Amino acid sequence: MVRLESFIRNSASYLLILCKKGELMSKVKAQIRIENVVASATLNQRIDLKAVVKSYPGVEYRPEQFPGLVFRLKKPKTATLIFNSGKMVCTGAKSEREARGAVMKVIDELKRSGIVIVGKPELKIQNIVASANLGGMIDLEQAAFTLGKTMYEPEQFPGLIYRMDDPKVVILLFASGKLVCTGAKKEEDVYAAVEKLHRRLEREELIYYA
Repeated sequence: MVRLESFIRNSASYLLILCKKGELMSKVKAQIRIENVVASATLNQRIDLKAVVKSYPGVEYRPEQFPGLVFRLKKPKTATLIFNSGKMVCTGAKSEREARGAVMKVIDELKRSGIVIVGKPELKIQNIVASANLGGMIDLEQAAFTLGKTMYEPEQFPGLIYRMDDPKVVILLFASGKLVCTGAKKEEDVYAAVEKLHRRLEREELIYYA
């Protein structure tokens, strides 16, 4: 009996410490969706874009308007900009894996068309954009005062801009509980940032559930 009481007491103390640190999960699970992953690649060689157009007439290339060629894939549904410098930028992917796969698929298509590509590309995730719904209403005016590193001018735009240092992202937060997170380099950073903000909003009593 004494051991049971000691266990309960110790457990309660531990939970209290976790609550103070904000390490418990949020009351309502946020719905998070990756909207766009932007990846860049460097081939370290020049690419003859006119030769690419000859092999793939469906690509978009208007050098008088824009120096890059647009190579679209149906699966995964992405658009990759290719520059004659050998630089590439892929947009539209829904995950890091999908973005890397799309870049490699475009490179394989270039090779198939007869373009010689030496070595492996230097591939890097530049930005991940995600949307989320926290499931409650947010007091933006109070949040702007409490969170710090915010910008909120409701007469110009209905959302609050919050700059988080760790992970380093920018979050656009709306009173409806919906948000847009941008600037992450890894998918795990998106989930960590949203959960961190969600817990703080609850801790500061800035979010209200119906």
